[in-house]
Amino acid sequence: MWIHEQEDWPNFVWDTEVLASKLTEMRHRQGRLLGRMEGLGFDLRQEASLDVLTSDVVKSSAIEGEYLNPEEVRSSIARRLGIDVAGLVPASRDVEGIVEMMLDATQMFEKPLTKERLLSWHAALFPTGRSGMHRITVGAWRTLDAGPMQVVSGPIGRERVHFEAPGAQRLEVEMAAFLEWFNKQDNIDGVLRAGIAHFWFVTIHPFEDGNGRIARAISDMVLARADGTSDRFYSLSNQIEFERKEYYDQLERQQSGVLDITNWLDWFLDCFGRAVLNAEQALGRILFKAQLWDKINQNPVNERQRLVINRMLEPDFKGYMNTSKYAKLAKCSNDTALRDIQALKERGIFSQNPGGGRSTSYRLLEMLE
Repeated sequence: MWIHEQEDWPNFVWDTEVLASKLTEMRHRQGRLLGRMEGLGFDLRQEASLDVLTSDVVKSSAIEGEYLNPEEVRSSIARRLGIDVAGLVPASRDVEGIVEMMLDATQMFEKPLTKERLLSWHAALFPTGRSGMHRITVGAWRTLDAGPMQVVSGPIGRERVHFEAPGAQRLEVEMAAFLEWFNKQDNIDGVLRAGIAHFWFVTIHPFEDGNGRIARAISDMVLARADGTSDRFYSLSNQIEFERKEYYDQLERQQSGVLDITNWLDWFLDCFGRAVLNAEQALGRILFKAQLWDKINQNPVNERQRLVINRMLEPDFKGYMNTSKYAKLAKCSNDTALRDIQALKERGIFSQNPGGGRSTSYRLLEMLE
């Protein structure tokens, strides 16, 4: 018997005493992070939020096996939020769609979640009306024609059914109940609410595809409400992607169980806590960048150097800098690039890596005096 076939579905229960101390610890950790972020200037908070939103979009798609270009995602978010960053690139329709959904969830978190809003999110996720090579119903609940929604594995004839969602004929009633609960005020803690909403939506599985990404957007929306800000400083999707196998195992175990979801919420709280801890490391990078520019601006660099340094400070920058890469980024000649690099090296902003000749490369200084 699946959880949604239980007589009292969807009246979830959980052991408050088991979760209480962990929830208090996670809330303290979350509050400490938000407090540190509030101490930053507006530009740094905005940049930190841009990094987290980019990670959220990229990793939420990666969980489902879809790999997006981080530069396209970052550029799309920056344009939509009016953030001035270097090296903006055009974004594909797929990227624009999931960015539109994520920003609507996190920036408009106070607005009610409605059927129309969810259908719009789904339509944005699948702008061509296809999931891979397959045409799917877009901007509507899945239909009876699509057959039972099952998660299976194994060879044909010996398939293992991990989960079967409620039938399509139940979706209007199921989603109406979910949305009524989601939009009402209650005394459930916001982080627990995010875990409940995530699990409940995934269990209903109202769409032919995209349910996981929409469930994670819903979680982010609830967490934004709990934080009381549209700025995002930790990425739950990034942590879930890192723990993807355990994430799916936890969901599967809970689907075949009773309505007590304590185990799921216990894991969700742990995952949330690790996401906040990892955000502390990202904050260190933002603070390093601020200190670096304070040092550099005592004797400002030229615009080409500024552009390249900023690019090297972005989280998705890979490898080191060399003359040809510098020339490409700054749109200048190799001779100009070499002069710029040598000037940065003389100032101690660049350090030359071991090796020479064609393999000569440089990195940003790692310690500030």
